[in-house]
Amino acid sequence: MLYFVSTPIGNLADMTYRGVSVLNEADVIACEDTRHTLPLLNRYGIKKQLVTYQKFNEAAASEKIIEMLKAGKTVAVVSDAGTPLLSDPGAYLVKALLRENLPFTLVPGANAILPALTLSGLKTDRFSFIGFLPEKNSECEALLASYEALPSTLVFYCAPHDLEKTVARLFKAFGDRKAVAVKELTKLHETRYEFTLSSFPEIDERGEFVILVEGGESKKELSELPVEEHIALYLSEGLSKMEAIKKVAKERGVPKSSL
Repeated sequence: MLYFVSTPIGNLADMTYRGVSVLNEADVIACEDTRHTLPLLNRYGIKKQLVTYQKFNEAAASEKIIEMLKAGKTVAVVSDAGTPLLSDPGAYLVKALLRENLPFTLVPGANAILPALTLSGLKTDRFSFIGFLPEKNSECEALLASYEALPSTLVFYCAPHDLEKTVARLFKAFGDRKAVAVKELTKLHETRYEFTLSSFPEIDERGEFVILVEGGESKKELSELPVEEHIALYLSEGLSKMEAIKKVAKERGVPKSSL
């Protein structure tokens, strides 16, 4: 049997009783980095064989895990923090398990998405988790364009060194919207920042961030506006006239020269 086990995102006391029990009973624990996993195991007195499972060796590591399972071993898979597969390795292994018809389950627990939503003050009835943005600008722009008109709250992960760049990309894609950044969730220096995408405040960038952005309006509703109002809407959000016209033309499916 294979167990994906959620682990704390900062506060080791957030580990669940069931999670500790499963790790204690496993023959092998597959982890991204032993330096992150060992403090947790030491906290709960767990001593097990550790193997590496990360995005750089997913294929080879998955094959080894499959062999262990077929040999009758119980394997637990953890990420450095939070729930496996949520912006962490594991998807390749799930496909392999399904292909081999091997049993697996999840021991639920901590993740950064839901606590950040709870603290955000934005709508929580519908949300879309995007995770980390792609490095390439073309890929990033294409990805964000697909979420532009969704009315749901958008949730992003962000490393500290990418914070200003990420907010600038979000502003370029969505215009000026309400946003919230939460850092160091569950830790001593947990902090919440509220701002708009056009006026990102000066903040201490140390720590891991979750950025949440309010949802947009449907393109159908926007296209029903008079053209002048449609363009004025984006001008009010801080876009240049050319950027606003380009965006309106794209949403209405007409050439820029017609506006």
